[in-house]
Amino acid sequence: MLFNSLTFVVFFVIVVATFWSIHSWNARKNLLVVASYIFYGAWNPPFAALLFSTTAMDFWLGRQMSRAKGRHLRRAWLVASVCMNLSMLGFFKYGNFLLQNFQWLLARVGAIYQPPHLDILLPVGISFYTFHSLSYTLDIYRGVLKPTKSLRDFVLAVSFFPQLVAGPIVRAGDFLPQLVRPQPLREGQFLWGLLLMTLGLFEKIVLADTMLSGSADRIFTYAGPLIALDSWLGVMAFAGQIFFDFAGYSTCAIGAALCLGFHLKDNFRFPYAAVGFSDFWRRWHISLSTFLRDYLYIPLGGNQVRPVRAGTNLVIVMFLGGLWHGAAWTFVVWGLLHGSYLVVERVLRGLFEHKAWAGTLTTRLLGGIATYAAVCVAWVFFRASDFTVAARMLGGMFGGHPHGDAILSTREMLQIALVTAGMILVHWSLRDSNIETAVMRLPHWITTASWAFMACAIILTQGNSNAFIYFQF
Repeated sequence: MLFNSLTFVVFFVIVVATFWSIHSWNARKNLLVVASYIFYGAWNPPFAALLFSTTAMDFWLGRQMSRAKGRHLRRAWLVASVCMNLSMLGFFKYGNFLLQNFQWLLARVGAIYQPPHLDILLPVGISFYTFHSLSYTLDIYRGVLKPTKSLRDFVLAVSFFPQLVAGPIVRAGDFLPQLVRPQPLREGQFLWGLLLMTLGLFEKIVLADTMLSGSADRIFTYAGPLIALDSWLGVMAFAGQIFFDFAGYSTCAIGAALCLGFHLKDNFRFPYAAVGFSDFWRRWHISLSTFLRDYLYIPLGGNQVRPVRAGTNLVIVMFLGGLWHGAAWTFVVWGLLHGSYLVVERVLRGLFEHKAWAGTLTTRLLGGIATYAAVCVAWVFFRASDFTVAARMLGGMFGGHPHGDAILSTREMLQIALVTAGMILVHWSLRDSNIETAVMRLPHWITTASWAFMACAIILTQGNSNAFIYFQF
């Protein structure tokens, strides 16, 4: 069930109307559990059983961990949880990928092995709900969360339908306290939730799918050589597309949760206004970057180790972050590129951060441009279907094909340029603020007119919309 579908609109209206008409808090939570499993089961009903079994197992392991006497036994229960979650994720998401690479390795030493092709259907959102569930046992082990006594509450925390299939990655420790007792809607909260949902759908349907995706797809699927202008515009189109697509989903999820009285943390904070790559990851997919920071980077030693070890930790974390996105070496290269960017940034900061010119406006602007350009280079590997496509794109971007083909029309070029310029202008204007503060500063008539414009644009372009990109992860 897609946010950008009439089916979801009907589903959401029924759920919200029923939720607020029920007085019993337990009945409301029961309704949300049923609604969440209907929402998820609409894709493939059997996978709802997989979702429940993973959740129930972590609930039981969390209880066992809290009762365990001694650190070694608690660690054993944690290892059981980590192995259970990652083995499920590994089988469904990486099964064929691992077999193919094992076959390749054997071929290098002269052994012929023809593995069976596992006809595995990837459960939608498995990367997200695995982390939702795993955060529960990890936080119990760390001593920052006490296990809940209610299986129903934990099932709801993992499966809450706004964030279930494409984030944000909501930790059990952030959501479970909201299930203890009902919170009354603050003044304007419901309307604010609807406005965020409208904004998210506008980003997805109008900006990502209608304005940018067609041009990005044409460039990345073109088999011939490309001129530098088209190559760069194609990558910039994808950079805008993936932001509006993913941030659009997160904004819809946050808005839908608000309409039901729940609060989810921001997942994006104007990332294309980042100055440096550590700043970028404080602004892009915040729920994933903080998850990897707290549960992987810091346990590896974080910044409290020697510089070489700290740099290695960064590369390991980004390598796994790239692999989390997909079972392909292109995603691994994307992650390693960002890991390398972070290491280079760390070195440069150590050398130059105390220089007088390092904090000037000019330096910050140049740093922002360099960050955006380097992020776009990395997006090539994220979007490319294989290394042949990536090499062709990079060759076009950096002058490898001076006599390449011009693919994009003038209209498409202007469209990409205007949307990208508008996006970057908004990001830089609001980089130290947030959407709520910006909207509150506007006159009511501008907010109303903008809302009406977005709603009309969504209706007029609805037929051009596709599934969210991050559903495949």
